Formats: sequence, C-alpha cells, structure tokens
Amino acid sequence: MTDFNGRTILVTGASGGIGGATVRQLTTAGAKVIAAARTLDSLSVLCDETGAQPVAFDLTSEQSIKDAIEGLDLWGVVNCGGFGGEIATPQDTDIDVFDKVISINARGALLVIKHAVPSMIRQGQGGAIVNVSSQASLVALTGHISYGSSKAALDNITRVSALELGKHNIRVNSVNPTVVMTDMSNFYWGRPEIGGPFLEQMPLGRWATVDDVAAPIVFLLSDAASMITGVSLPIDGGYTSR
Repeated sequence: MTDFNGRTILVTGASGGIGGATVRQLTTAGAKVIAAARTLDSLSVLCDETGAQPVAFDLTSEQSIKDAIEGLDLWGVVNCGGFGGEIATPQDTDIDVFDKVISINARGALLVIKHAVPSMIRQGQGGAIVNVSSQASLVALTGHISYGSSKAALDNITRVSALELGKHNIRVNSVNPTVVMTDMSNFYWGRPEIGGPFLEQMPLGRWATVDDVAAPIVFLLSDAASMITGVSLPIDGGYTSR
C-alpha cells in the first residue's frame, strides 16, 4: 500500500533536510519524484543520488510557479518549501519579515496547489497533497508570531483544500513536526537555555530527525491512508498533548 510506481510527486523545498529525506523515501518506494527548490544547483547532489527530476521556481512568484508546474502530470504534491523568518515578540516584529514568511509558507503553498490541482483533476486518478506545517500552528511558542501564523494559515489551506478536492478523490493533509535540528533551527533551538527547557516539556524528550517527518509524509501520500484527509498530524514527541 506504499507502492508509488507510476505516480509522479512534486516535492518543494527538496534542497532542505525534510524535503530531501522525503525525496529519498519516495524514490525508494517507486515514485517518480520532481524535486523543487529555488536553484537547480542546490538539487544536484540529491538528484544524482535519487534520480529525481530537478525543477527550480520561486515560491514568492505566481508566474514562476505556474511556468514550472503547469506542464507536469502530477499525482501528488508535498509542500515542504519554507522560511523561518525571525524570533520576535508581536510588538517587535519586522512586518516585512512577517510578510515574507506568509508569502512563502502559506501563499506559496497555496499557489503550488492552485497550479498543480488542474493536472491532477484532468488525469482522473485522484491523488494526495501533504503540506509540511509545524507544531507552532497548534500551540503558542515564544517568539514565533510570524512563523506560527504562517503555519496556522497553511493548516486552514489544508482543511479547505481537503473539503473542496475530496470530490475528485484528492486527499489533502498536513504534518506538524516539532523541531528538526537543521541549520535553520539550530540558531535558536540549539541554545541550551532555549532547547533544554523545551525538551523537558516533551514526553519523548528528543529532537525529531528528518526521517521521523518524512516517513509520515510518505504514509499520508500512500494508499494506506486512503481514508485520511483534512487532518493536521502532530509529529512532536507528544509536546502538543500536554
């Protein structure tokens, strides 16, 4: 039920840790993967390793997204491209940074869905979309006013898209991971005074790995999840269950 032979899946943010792990797991499962990032150079090693097809586009530009996606016969999409923004209180937020975070994490994901779905509907084979959200959309995290807001918007995009696309047998879900200690995360969560107390509140008490997140993404794309749509799945070691 996790056999993706004959299915083409677009993974945005493929140059990052979670995106790259998702590409590797999907290609291992037999999918034809189109790996997307801002630049082709950032995808060269991954695509050489996995055989994925590289494509480059700018998540802040609808025209760039449209030009890259419209000609693809897609069965599935993983919206993994994202921008962390800044750590700031509401009163100290740089609104330009806020706008950029929203533009990439929420608006960009919606635009990918907008331009991918017509092909999925036209082929009449159903399909699946997984949006990579965050635990920051489910609980309040200090300093995460921009990032958390963007991911809360993404979760709503997931729910409404699931409602609208179900009649075409296209499922739409989100995964909401805790901190994966990537370069993007380490600058903040790697500080002992920040990361230590956070882990103490998490039942499993450890950071997630990229494969901890990629595996549930692959599951939600697969036929094993054929009756699951519109959910936001925490992958957070129990943090949001407190």
